[in-house]
Amino acid sequence: MKELYILILLFLGSNLYAQAIRKNYLEMTETEKVNLVNAFYQLRTGADLVNDLANFHATFFNLDDSSNPTGLDIHFNLPDEPERDIFLAWHRRQMFEMEQAMQKIDSNLSLPYWDTSMDQSLSSPLWNQNFLGQFNNDWGLDRDLGDFGSLPTPQEITDVQAIVDFLVYSNTFERGTPHAGPHRWVGGRMRSSASPRDPVFYFHHTNVDRLWAAWQEVNQSSTFQRTSMIRYDGTYVFDGKTLPLVNPNDILNIRFFGTFYAVDGLSKLDNYTVSNTYNIQENFYYQFTIQAGNNFIIPSGSDCKFESVNEIILLPGFEANIGSSFKAVIDIQQNNKLSISKRGDEIVRNRIPFEDVGELVNVYDKFDNLEANIYFSEPFPNPFLNKITIHLTEKINKGEVIIYDLMGRIIKKQKVYKIDKIEITNLIELAHGIYILYLFDENNKLLINKKVIKM
Repeated sequence: MKELYILILLFLGSNLYAQAIRKNYLEMTETEKVNLVNAFYQLRTGADLVNDLANFHATFFNLDDSSNPTGLDIHFNLPDEPERDIFLAWHRRQMFEMEQAMQKIDSNLSLPYWDTSMDQSLSSPLWNQNFLGQFNNDWGLDRDLGDFGSLPTPQEITDVQAIVDFLVYSNTFERGTPHAGPHRWVGGRMRSSASPRDPVFYFHHTNVDRLWAAWQEVNQSSTFQRTSMIRYDGTYVFDGKTLPLVNPNDILNIRFFGTFYAVDGLSKLDNYTVSNTYNIQENFYYQFTIQAGNNFIIPSGSDCKFESVNEIILLPGFEANIGSSFKAVIDIQQNNKLSISKRGDEIVRNRIPFEDVGELVNVYDKFDNLEANIYFSEPFPNPFLNKITIHLTEKINKGEVIIYDLMGRIIKKQKVYKIDKIEITNLIELAHGIYILYLFDENNKLLINKKVIKM
């Protein structure tokens, strides 16, 4: 079968939301950038998905104690607790949740990725005031670009991608520069457990997901002991709708969500069957070449659209069966390079700073090499009224207890010296609710991380 080049057909508008071709943000059209920015702003209104995802991420960031009724958290469970690990799968599902919400606003949108090993300039287009730069002031993100830590080098990415064992891969990736580095480097809210407040969080974690997808394609060995994930366990309700249960092992292949990653001007669509599970129409939009073949199937009764600014190529192995609806579309408006003003694309900003979090919990600094050699009793009583006591198996030479509320504000600090019984007192005035207790040693190594409840 000879290759079929679809050079230009017609422009069709659609208000249906879509599946996704994810691309480097540098490959987005100007209209895509404007619409993506507007979608972030729009999602802060109403039910505020951005804030909900950030607050959930902060609440369940890393809580390893009996007061966490789910028995689950999101981060830093490896290497010691593989039965709790959901880091890569949870963030894959989080990206999909955000992307679906955006596609209800604009069916051509997908989350782009920020290649943090290659795009490291403080003057990168990523931080332009007409792109992600504007959110810093509008939402009070307090970024400190480049002040804390480094972005990953290409060699660091190569090294982690070369790891064969999945648990070692996931743990090294999560704690190391490929994941934690950009959180520290961006600074501000990105260094905190509420990092999803910053839109660049989604660019970064889409890149994390891209790298995991590439690793999984080679190794085919990812596996999770969990069969459900917090938020995606069939019980969580957002904006009046219950989110479905997701088994992390069901989403090891990124094709589960109909997601493809484009690289260097080419998006290869293959080994996928259109199902319309999530969308009335599955829509794949990319500025450059869309190439479909090698077992890309549109079954009878399914609806699918490819839309490119430049070129669509159908290769052997592409099938649009009788009774399916398939459109191949060239975006004439973009192809004609109309100015933004003529297309009517304008940024509609809103200034909705998040609640003041006071001094940030710089969690990505604390968890680089989490290992505690000092054993301790659970903080008690829990719930507490006025005092919390912790017994250690050996004396700590020097350290500090810090208690935060769930918004990241420091509620109490207490230095400790040469002691094996810690008592945190004068807590009677605290408001009822949940707090996070940390104990650090003199080298700033985290020893204890526990959720405590004020009666």
